[in-house]
Amino acid sequence: QVEVVESGGGLVQAGGSLTLSCTASGRSFSRFATGWFRQAPGEEREFVAHISWSGASTQYAESVKGRFTISRDNAENTVHLQMNSLNPEDTAVYYCAGDPWGRATIRSSDYDYWGQGTQVTVSS
Repeated sequence: QVEVVESGGGLVQAGGSLTLSCTASGRSFSRFATGWFRQAPGEEREFVAHISWSGASTQYAESVKGRFTISRDNAENTVHLQMNSLNPEDTAVYYCAGDPWGRATIRSSDYDYWGQGTQVTVSS
């Protein structure tokens, strides 16, 4: 059993920054590929970024490339999403997800373990 918990969401003005964190208990999360997804009201859940279990490989959605950075600290079983230059279009619930098979894909269906999400709201 794996419990995934996100934290760090909140309200920020356009142009500001937030760092989201994802921690997990249970099976060794440090061996999971990990992704961040987001879902805005009335929209489908969309891929934001993912990182391989080793941290050597990352991928970003075009909409966040150059502004967001995903990283991990396997000693702490934690994955971070540093978000800079936020704009109102980034407003959404952000979810962390783990893939124990290490596929590191953009498909939400490939991830087995999900957190409850953390709200990010960017005001204009």
